[in-house]
Amino acid sequence: MGIYLDSAKPEDARRAQSLVFVEAITTNPTLIAATGRPGLDVLGELVEIFDGHVFYQVTAPTGEGRVDEAWEAHEIRPDKVVIKIPATTENFAMAAKLVDAGIECAMTAVYSPAQAYLAAQTEVTFVIPHVNDLKHHLGDSMAVVRAMARLVEGTSTEVLATGLESVDEVVAALLAGAHHVAVPFDLILAMGDYTLAK
Repeated sequence: MGIYLDSAKPEDARRAQSLVFVEAITTNPTLIAATGRPGLDVLGELVEIFDGHVFYQVTAPTGEGRVDEAWEAHEIRPDKVVIKIPATTENFAMAAKLVDAGIECAMTAVYSPAQAYLAAQTEVTFVIPHVNDLKHHLGDSMAVVRAMARLVEGTSTEVLATGLESVDEVVAALLAGAHHVAVPFDLILAMGDYTLAK
């Protein structure tokens, strides 16, 4: 089980690096946009600051553009960059080709166990369900995470849960079978600091 930082801020990356136990950094287009900088520039800085993997989501409007963007991001640090690809039928095919070419990939915005199953068939390293979105749209988000974890069991694909809003949700996702969780820095701190009621 791994704890990942969900942030595109260089200062958060430095703090996470100092904690030692944070294994990777996940970013998304919203987090990168909040920095006010081009995504690949942010990625380039994060991989210099942080020793572990850094996830970068492709956003180009066409399939060909997403492939080009994936290669451009990968080449910044081939040993550290993981390409996040939104889960659609077209993108599953694209992910399979990128994986065959040696690029580590993750399918993100995975909302159903069927999508998790397809992701495992492409041999991507991670499927990424957004727990908060699942909760709002489907209700029992942890049941979905549990089904995803069961379907990828025995494959090379693991469940990375994100969109977690509390320590209790982090624990629930792990108990539901998520292999890893990605959370903001403040939530990492909240997981470690526990004060008994007096």
